[in-house]
Amino acid sequence: MSPSDIEWSGEFRCGDGVCGVNNITSLEGASAGARGRCIEAATSQNECFDFFGFLASGSDADLDFELHFDPLSAGSNAGTDLVELVACLLDLMLGLISQNSAPCPLDPMPEPISRKPRTQLLSVAQQPLKLTLPSTPIAAAKRYGNIYTVWGGPEPIVVLSGFETVEDALVKNSENFAGRPVTPFFKVVTKEKGIVFSNGHTWKQQRKFGLVTLRKLGLGKKGVENQVQEEAQQLVETFARAKGQPIDPSIHLVNAVSNVVCALVFGHRYSVEDEEFLQLMDAADYSLKFGSSFFHVLYEMFPGIMKHISWPYKKAFDAVDVVLSHARKEIEKHRRQLAEHDPRDYIDYYILQMEKSKNDPTSTYNEENLVQSISDLIVAGTDTTSSTLQWTMLLMLIHQDVQAKVQKEIEEAFGSTQSIDYQYRRKVPYTFATIHEAMRFKCVLLAGIPRLCLKDINILGSHIPKGCTVVPNVYSVLFDPKQWETPEKFNPNHFLDKNGQFVDREELLLFGAGARICVGKEMAKMEVFIFFTNLLRAFNFRLPEGVKEVSTKPIKGLTMTPQHYEVCAIPRNSNS
Repeated sequence: MSPSDIEWSGEFRCGDGVCGVNNITSLEGASAGARGRCIEAATSQNECFDFFGFLASGSDADLDFELHFDPLSAGSNAGTDLVELVACLLDLMLGLISQNSAPCPLDPMPEPISRKPRTQLLSVAQQPLKLTLPSTPIAAAKRYGNIYTVWGGPEPIVVLSGFETVEDALVKNSENFAGRPVTPFFKVVTKEKGIVFSNGHTWKQQRKFGLVTLRKLGLGKKGVENQVQEEAQQLVETFARAKGQPIDPSIHLVNAVSNVVCALVFGHRYSVEDEEFLQLMDAADYSLKFGSSFFHVLYEMFPGIMKHISWPYKKAFDAVDVVLSHARKEIEKHRRQLAEHDPRDYIDYYILQMEKSKNDPTSTYNEENLVQSISDLIVAGTDTTSSTLQWTMLLMLIHQDVQAKVQKEIEEAFGSTQSIDYQYRRKVPYTFATIHEAMRFKCVLLAGIPRLCLKDINILGSHIPKGCTVVPNVYSVLFDPKQWETPEKFNPNHFLDKNGQFVDREELLLFGAGARICVGKEMAKMEVFIFFTNLLRAFNFRLPEGVKEVSTKPIKGLTMTPQHYEVCAIPRNSNS
C-alpha cells in the first residue's frame, strides 16, 4: 500500500489564513509556510526538509496543524508500519515537530513522533494529530528565547539566534564549539578527512596548513590576485560579446570563480568549453545541492536502511567520485612534475609537506586528507562566492541609484583603465559597503555549518551539554534590529560611518566565526570586489526590454541562490 492510497484530511492554520490539505502527495504550505512539499514533490524535485526555509521566514505567526488519517484498513501490521513511516516523514517535513519550552536542553525535550512506541503510534493514528508550531525563527525566539531546540528527525539540534548569543558561543567560547558533527552520509563521503568535516588533531593540522598555504600563494599579495584580475577581464569580454542583448550571468560568474579556485589548487585555469572542467563543476554543484535534498535527510535519519538502497544515492556518490578522482589525477600529475624549490599551487605545497613530515608519527599529511581538502576548496569556494556575485548583480538591477553611485566612485578612484587592486579597496568605501550590504541582505548561508559542543557549557543562562549539535542562525544575526538600522532594507549605509568611511561589521557572519571561520574568507572577498568593480566600471546593467521586475525570492538549499534572471550589459562608452 502506498501513501497515496490513504485518505488524508487536515489543514494548516496560520495568522492570516487556512490552507486545506487533502492527500499527502499534494501537501502544500499556507502563507505562513508549511514545512514540506511532501513525498511526490520531494522525490521529483529533491526538496522536502525545509529547515532553511524556516530560518529565512520573516513572519512571526504560529502554525497550527491538525491531521486526520486512518491507515488501519490495511491490517494492523501494515497499518503500524505505515504509521511509523508517516511519523518519520512528518518529523522531516515539519522540522520543528518538538520545541523545548525551557532553557535548552536541561529538561527532557518532547520527542518526535517517530520515536514513540508502536502502540502509541497506533493511538496517534486513531485520533487527530494536533500541533502548534512557531512558523519562523522570530516566533520561536519570542516564545523560547534565543537558544532553543529543534528536532532534526530523531536528534536534537540547538539553534543559536541573535548576535549576542552567537558571539558568546562561537567567539568567546570558540574552542568549545570547534567540533564538527559528522553525520552518517558525510562520514561515508568524506571519511572525516580534509578541512571541513575533520576533527581534533587532523582538523587542526589541515586547517593550519590551509591558512598558511593560502598566504604563501599570494592571498593579500599579487599571486592569486593576478589570476582574479585575468578572470575579471575574461568576464568583461564575455559580457561585451553579448552587445547589450539579454544574457544569463550565472554560468559566466560560476566559471570565473571556479577557474580562480582551480588556478589556486591545480596551478592552471580551464577553457570554459573544456569537457573535464564542465564535468568537474557539474559534479561539485550536484554534491552541494544533494546536501539539502529529501533523500539526503532520509539517509541521515535511517543510514542502516538507506545504505542498502542504491538508486537515490548513485548520482550523488558518482558526483563526489568525479571530484575526488579529478583531485587524485592532478596529484599524480604534480608528483611527476614537482618543482621542489618553486611550488606553484596548493598541491605542490602539500606534497612537499608530506615528504617533510613522513617520519613524524603525529603527522596527518597524507594523500587522503589532500584529496578531501581539494574537494572542500572546490565545492565550498565556488558556490558561495558565485552566488554572492549573482545576488550583488541582481540588487544593482533593482537599485539603479546605488549602481550609479558605485560607478561614479569607481571612476573617480581608478579612472577607466587603471587596474583595480584589492589593496586600494578603501579608496571606494561606498562600493565596498555596497558589496558587504549585499552579502548581508542576500546572505547565501542562512544557517552556519553545524558545530559540535565539546564539553558542558553555559551560554547566557542556558546549559548546552557535551556532544550536542549546535547551529548558529545566521539569518537572525543579519536581520537583528538591535544591530542594524534598517535590517529589512538594502542599505549600504549599514557599513559606513558618519564620515562616509567603510566600517567592517563583526555582525556579518557570512564566513562563520571563531575557530571554524572560513579559511578562504579574504580570498572570497577579494574575488567579489574585483569582479564586481570591473563589471560595474565597464557596463550599465539593465533589465531586458519588457521585463519590469526580477524576483528576489531565493532557491532554498544549503546555499541560497537567486532564481534565473537575465541582464543587459550596456557598455558604458555607449550612448544606449
